[in-house]
Amino acid sequence: MDNELNVTYITFDGHVEVHKYKYLYFVIMFTAYILIICSNSTIVCIIVINKALHEPMYIFIAALLINSVIYSTAIYPKLLIDFLSEKQIISYSACLFQWFIYYTLASSEFFLLSVMSYDRYVSICKPLQYPTIMRKTTVKMFLILAWILPACQMAVGPLLFANEKLCYFVLKGIICNSTVNKLHCVSSTVQNIYGLIVLVSAVPLPLLFILFTYTRILVIIYRSSREVRRKAAQTCLPHLLVLINFSCLTTYDVLVGRLETNVSKTVRLIMSLQMILYHPLFNPIIYGLKLKEIYKHLKRLFSQDKLN
Repeated sequence: MDNELNVTYITFDGHVEVHKYKYLYFVIMFTAYILIICSNSTIVCIIVINKALHEPMYIFIAALLINSVIYSTAIYPKLLIDFLSEKQIISYSACLFQWFIYYTLASSEFFLLSVMSYDRYVSICKPLQYPTIMRKTTVKMFLILAWILPACQMAVGPLLFANEKLCYFVLKGIICNSTVNKLHCVSSTVQNIYGLIVLVSAVPLPLLFILFTYTRILVIIYRSSREVRRKAAQTCLPHLLVLINFSCLTTYDVLVGRLETNVSKTVRLIMSLQMILYHPLFNPIIYGLKLKEIYKHLKRLFSQDKLN
């Protein structure tokens, strides 16, 4: 690759024997992509079609699943092309755009999980005030903010990175994530401060808020009847499982981007695949199986298919 091309293009170096197993990689990831779209879209359609599910909790779940579809669509098509290409390359501008989409949607996920925890808090701890607090306008406002705030926050990143001189053109990964910082000749103080501010506002703050709301919920249900505890567990447990799963994957992403780790290429690939494969499939499975109302409609849907 000549110097002129090096200035414009980045090479992905996170693939393991891609030329040997390219068709196997392609089939596995293409199948996963179809499953992600179908599973998430099915539950979203169930929520949209059934008026009984037009409640804040289910609306936020639908938004979370739509987030997963957009997140996957920003990554999978390029990944599938790379598997069948001789060279796994991407233009620097396209790489920055993928970085922007990747972290905007990740931040949106934490925002939505925070809103969902607040919704459960109001529902369980202030049931009489719930209709007043969680009105349609409030829900719409939360949904708009869930995508606009992270987008505005993350838009600064590509603007800062675009003006930085590149000294390295090989990315240790298969997608453009936080490892993009390692391509720059020098570590910018402005970039580091910006990264720290974004990290704190996108991860620890929402997590602290979620922990606070669920602590309050636990205190209330501890004093309540067994039936109240059972209903609270049915609605809160899926959210907590999704939160724990996503937090673990986010922690890995942050550590890889910020720390110089001597992780083997195979381990790095496996962890990267978990981030783009495991989580978008995990959400619809958890919400489809653990939430009684959604499971009921899913069961009815597949029962009809069998009868037909």
